[in-house]
Amino acid sequence: MRRYERHPTRSGNSLQEWHRVKNPLAVVFNFMVISLTKILPSLSLKRWLLRRTGMKVGKGAAIGLDVQFDIFFPELIELGENCVVGYGAALLAHEYLIKEYRTGRTRIGNNAVIGVNSTLLCGVEIGDGATVAAGAVVADNVPEGAAVGGVPARPMRMRE
Repeated sequence: MRRYERHPTRSGNSLQEWHRVKNPLAVVFNFMVISLTKILPSLSLKRWLLRRTGMKVGKGAAIGLDVQFDIFFPELIELGENCVVGYGAALLAHEYLIKEYRTGRTRIGNNAVIGVNSTLLCGVEIGDGATVAAGAVVADNVPEGAAVGGVPARPMRMRE
């Protein structure tokens, strides 16, 4: 089960209040840094830049091209050591809804693999050595060493 905090809002649409939740200049900075990392080929430079947004990025983490990290709450994202995040994946740490928004720490464990174009919703934890298949939408935690795929992501049987 994913973990997140609920934050009620005053208006009928929580996204209209984003500027009250986060400093707009911080969001612009995060957007610029994350946009730059989407096209950089250097893994070490990507790690260094993403740490400037407050993300925790483990040694040896490999981040593919065009990966979209949460621009509002990057400080709630943690990438473990030697994990791989595939091309076009999206890692979120918030959800704006009608009368509330939610935030949650999104964590990828050590040696985990996140497949191409997969999406991790806020508050999920991917265990050490786990695998998320390409195109999966992960709405719940993935245990250590497990493999999941599909929409929504469900356990997959691995071939020996």
